[in-house]
Amino acid sequence: MTTSTLPRHVTGATEHRNSLREGLPFPLGATWDGLGVNFALFSANATAVELCLFDDEGHETERITLPEYTDEIWHGYLPDARPGQLYGYRVHGPYEPEAGHRFNPNKLLLDPYAKQIIGELTWHDALFGYTIGHPDGDLSFDERDSAPYMPKSRVIDPAFTWGTHYWPGVPWDHTIIYEAHVRGYTKLLAHVPELLRGTFAGFAQSFVVDYIRSLGVTSVELMPIHAFVDDKHLLEMGLRNYWGYNTIGFFAPHPRYMATSTVAEIKEMVAHLHDAGLEVILDVVYNHTAEGNHLGPTLSLRGIDNASYYRLTEERRYYINDTGTGNTLDLSHPRVLQMVMDSLRYWATEMRVDGFRFDLATILGRESHGFDQGGGFLDACRQDPILGRVKLIAEPWDVGPGGYQVGKFLPGWAEWNDRFRDATRAFWRGDEGWLAELATRLTGSADLFDQRGRRPNASINFVTAHDGFTLKDLVSYNDKHNEANRENNRDGTDNNLSWNHGEEGYTDDPDILTLRQRQMRNMLATLLLSQGTPMLLAGDEFGRTQGGNNNAYCQDNNVTWLDWPAAGEQRGLTDFVRRLTRLRRDYPLLRRSRFLRGLVDEESGIRDVTWLTPDGHEFNEAQWHNPKERCLAMLLDGRAKPTGIKRPGADTTLLLLINGHFEDVVFTLPHDTGTVEWRLLISTAAYAPVVNEGHVTLLARSLALYRARPAKGGYDK
Repeated sequence: MTTSTLPRHVTGATEHRNSLREGLPFPLGATWDGLGVNFALFSANATAVELCLFDDEGHETERITLPEYTDEIWHGYLPDARPGQLYGYRVHGPYEPEAGHRFNPNKLLLDPYAKQIIGELTWHDALFGYTIGHPDGDLSFDERDSAPYMPKSRVIDPAFTWGTHYWPGVPWDHTIIYEAHVRGYTKLLAHVPELLRGTFAGFAQSFVVDYIRSLGVTSVELMPIHAFVDDKHLLEMGLRNYWGYNTIGFFAPHPRYMATSTVAEIKEMVAHLHDAGLEVILDVVYNHTAEGNHLGPTLSLRGIDNASYYRLTEERRYYINDTGTGNTLDLSHPRVLQMVMDSLRYWATEMRVDGFRFDLATILGRESHGFDQGGGFLDACRQDPILGRVKLIAEPWDVGPGGYQVGKFLPGWAEWNDRFRDATRAFWRGDEGWLAELATRLTGSADLFDQRGRRPNASINFVTAHDGFTLKDLVSYNDKHNEANRENNRDGTDNNLSWNHGEEGYTDDPDILTLRQRQMRNMLATLLLSQGTPMLLAGDEFGRTQGGNNNAYCQDNNVTWLDWPAAGEQRGLTDFVRRLTRLRRDYPLLRRSRFLRGLVDEESGIRDVTWLTPDGHEFNEAQWHNPKERCLAMLLDGRAKPTGIKRPGADTTLLLLINGHFEDVVFTLPHDTGTVEWRLLISTAAYAPVVNEGHVTLLARSLALYRARPAKGGYDK
């Protein structure tokens, strides 16, 4: 065991030390109150904490021992400190990895509650608490100062004038999510001033906001914007972390995304999006940090109180790795749980975001015995009056035992539904035996979510996301092409359920290009015409490509930056998406708040959904289990009760025809819902299928949506 002694103070200014006051243990972090700054840091096992102050050039000017220790909180108050002050901590205590303790005051540490982080990490051996190359490995003790290589925490003034701020408050049944990356979205966008491209300020530009709004989406889900670290091995290969799932600060925005020096830039972005009626959802990573496993650097939590912040094995020297990244935060510890909850409330109140998507959310519900619906974090979210009004979305899996938990989260949560993704991809690829599965996904995945009063909108439906092929690549490649990641194409999944339609990647074959375009429309239509909450990947609306890279986490370059098409290019696909979102908005049957069950209502004699074969007969059990079946008609009766109130519905009856066969198929249109005519609303074929004496021929691999209309009423406009 190694216990450090307090080093002498850095020579220089002493006015802060001379005016030091006791301060308060709450709130945690560095808090400017208009007169001075209160500093408070949790550490249950430290023996002393030093506050280190830095000038604007990053030179350490003073070290001040925090004078008070209250309820495991070290704290002090500096009346002369002001917003803009750069700082960090050095935490003293035992260096005893075998007992879970890794204190080393030679290492400057970021404040876990820092609201802003300045500078980027410079990788150096001094960042590690142990001596790299020492025969004792992480049991050795390194005495080099890491401050020259560390970013610094910064005190902020949170003041911001929101004016007549508008909260979109989009109901779940109207929600359409648009997943985007702050940097990649505008990095190549000529409509954004060059200095603002790839930043929050760039994302707030009127062209960007107006374009997103024009798509008909309601909620922008931003990939991680919390401060994160570029992995050392990536930098050594000339790459860097692009996705951002490597967090080091849960309250601070990533410095690379800032065009200005203040966090008000994020608030301005949120205000502009809100003013356009668009919600802001943040993709957040509370399951692990950038400090890695026992051989990782000491940047923040490891040096503050390793044994409290991380889940450790019984040997205590090593970390439980349910995340696949080297460590796992211990949300069963009350102070760690508090940090995560404080972070969420900060972004929901101070930054006014509208929701959160939780990366590897199963981990957040893990207790000592495994995933628990009643886990501390999930219970805390459920009862919180602030988080109770925002959207909570789980990625319901992790790599630990029992990690796959789709459909198992509490009421009030929505979940990414990968079974919708797989069914949509496999069916349109032409795989056999997927028709019944697709029907279940079209109707909201009741088998997964119809419990405890949950609604169809609990299913976040998606075909593509940041992780995997883009939509265009999904129809252009049979195999991944991740060579640019410099891992010999070993990274990324091989289970893409993709099809290149005849040639791998680029082609000028008109027949292949036509089919690819139709297949993209098929999957977009399946996504936006299904029950549940659809999520669209930014750029899919105009057919962006990553060249077949399905794991572009390290490509902060033209591979991932949206290559905006010239005026007129791919306009047809973008307009197709706009038509789909408009249909979803205008026809409530496409976004019902109750699950479709296919049962006849005893009072009205009406069935909410009826499944028909192309010849117009109802599907029987044998047909559902016939792997050769690739066509169906889904009849949504607008007279079905939309709620539990005993009154008939007044919605327009809709008919969705799906032909997954490689040949054209003739469908017999239903005629027993009253005397009706069928009006085409949208088709994925290049030409509109024509109704002829109650029949319609659907092009191979296409779908069409019709609405019913009384025969004597004529067509509405």
